[in-house]
Amino acid sequence: MNAPVNLSRLPAVLFAPDGTRRVDYRAVLVLAWPLLVNTGLQAILNLTDTWFLGQVSVDALAAVGGIFFLVLVFIVLIGGVGHATQTMAAQAYGAGARPRAASYAWNGLWATLATAPLFVGLAFCGPWFLQPFGLAPQVNTLALEYWFPRMAGGFLGVAIWAVAGFFNGVGRTRLPLLVMVLVAISNAALNQLMIFELGWGVAGAAWATVAAQGLGVLALAAALLTRTMQTDFQSRRVLRPRLRRIWALMALGFPMGLHGTADLLGFALFQLMIARVGPVHAASSQVVMMVTSVCYMPAIGIALAGTTLVGQSIGAGDKDWAQRTGSAVIKLGVAYMGGLGLLLAAAGPWVLPLFVQASDPHATEMVQLGGTLLWIAAGYQVFDALNLGAAFCLRGAGDVKFPAIMLAILAWLVFVPLTHMLTFAPGQGLVDFLPQYGMGSQGAWTAALVYIALLGSAMLWRWWGGRWKKIVV
Repeated sequence: MNAPVNLSRLPAVLFAPDGTRRVDYRAVLVLAWPLLVNTGLQAILNLTDTWFLGQVSVDALAAVGGIFFLVLVFIVLIGGVGHATQTMAAQAYGAGARPRAASYAWNGLWATLATAPLFVGLAFCGPWFLQPFGLAPQVNTLALEYWFPRMAGGFLGVAIWAVAGFFNGVGRTRLPLLVMVLVAISNAALNQLMIFELGWGVAGAAWATVAAQGLGVLALAAALLTRTMQTDFQSRRVLRPRLRRIWALMALGFPMGLHGTADLLGFALFQLMIARVGPVHAASSQVVMMVTSVCYMPAIGIALAGTTLVGQSIGAGDKDWAQRTGSAVIKLGVAYMGGLGLLLAAAGPWVLPLFVQASDPHATEMVQLGGTLLWIAAGYQVFDALNLGAAFCLRGAGDVKFPAIMLAILAWLVFVPLTHMLTFAPGQGLVDFLPQYGMGSQGAWTAALVYIALLGSAMLWRWWGGRWKKIVV
């Protein structure tokens, strides 16, 4: 049963004269738009890096494209604690326990900073991770140049998630947006400085991202210490680590990390398999992935609003209202991703040439192949919106185990083997016991379409089923 409902703390609610309730979409949008712009800036950051790398060479694009998701695998796996902060802070805020909400921000930060030695250790393991995939020598060398700094500083990205998660959870979404603006501008300036002015090349792109994220962490931590936050949340009083709360964040965050990791590791193998086919396929795939991030990164922001609304509704004692607000967020995500995906695919012939030098001998081939891949990517945008929206709403309720298990099953029993089957011609693959159809990157992206359609359908079924209403965190 639901706890006693505190109507004054229910988010995004409008009461009709007869006392019935309906979702206030204006309030949902007020909460969601800074989150949408915030994660949209992450897409711009990715596009900025891709543009700068395209000015270096197609091989540079292929190298970073080959390992982009593999880097994120470790960041997300270790950094689930950062995402858990939003759920815990939202539920504490909905229950009126503001100091406890702020305590989760600090404890999420302490837990994240403790992972720094692990990230540094992983930075030295790059050659071991890449060796089995047989990348072209020039691509492998550039990939390792990017791997070390990006992995060594990976904990800084997780730290941003942890502190920003608190602000998002309590509905103060504009501050993380402002910090992300700082990160995006800093990243662009540092890319120019480190890639070209200092001559660090591909490694400079990674160091620029790490340095920009470090500035973001400092800005968010400083915001927690302001007089306003002390007055509203007693944020300075709860600064010290609390082992019980760190453990609670880890217990919730580890399945969140596994959920993201299963997906990202599948896409890491997806990109590495495409890179094995050839640099043009890898470069085209990387550009399309970054262009379509304009769809899925802002949609993550919309979905994050679902985490906050569901968490606050549960904290206020009304799980039925949590379902109504969460479903409203899912609808907004579907409308956004579906429409923009079609627009990007249609604009491909004009957009894709921006990411490669016209003088590059592979430029024409890359643009033509990328245009085909964009249309395949457009086909799964609605399903990805269902996946993101439902999964993040489930996260707000603390339902993190089912999404992690379902995603792992579909990633490893459908996505990865199907990608291998459709990508490689006979004799070219990593294994010989699967049929091989030799469709190259077009086959890989077709496998992604099938996988995301199944995943989005499964997550929506879980959300509509309502079993998450029985979970207590």
